[in-house]
Amino acid sequence: MILKLLLERDRYGYEIVKLINQNSGGEYELKEATMYSSVKRLETDGDIEWYWGDESQGGRRKYFRITEKGKSVYARNKSNWEYAKRVLDNLL
Repeated sequence: MILKLLLERDRYGYEIVKLINQNSGGEYELKEATMYSSVKRLETDGDIEWYWGDESQGGRRKYFRITEKGKSVYARNKSNWEYAKRVLDNLL
């Protein structure tokens, strides 16, 4: 889900948490600590990178962006998830 959100545009951490909750209709609440550990793994794997935003008001935010490798990883995973969903739909 993090990679999908970053495909749309660069985002900061709390924004990612809010959007995942919102996009799930409130059914899934991603804790910030979990999100940051996921982001760290994605960064280590080379799927995302970060930069400091230039905030004219308030504190500086750490923004995340998807890399070309991350786009490929997302496309591959999405294909695998769609296949698994089709199989499960047939079984249920």
